[in-house]
Amino acid sequence: MEFLIWAGAGVSVLGLIGILYCIIAVAKAKRAALPDDALRAKLQKVVALNMGALFVSVIGLMMVVVGIFLG
Repeated sequence: MEFLIWAGAGVSVLGLIGILYCIIAVAKAKRAALPDDALRAKLQKVVALNMGALFVSVIGLMMVVVGIFLG
């Protein structure tokens, strides 16, 4: 089950990269001094991406835990 642990770690890293991308995207949007409506639209897109990245990260961590239990 070592493969499941490493695969889960890789999936978790992908989710973490997505979360870091969301942080950078929000920081850029706030620095751009966009109008309120444009900023809100940009942040809504980033929130959806953030939730997806968080989901991927959680799935990866679940894979690691299952791999440890089965190993």
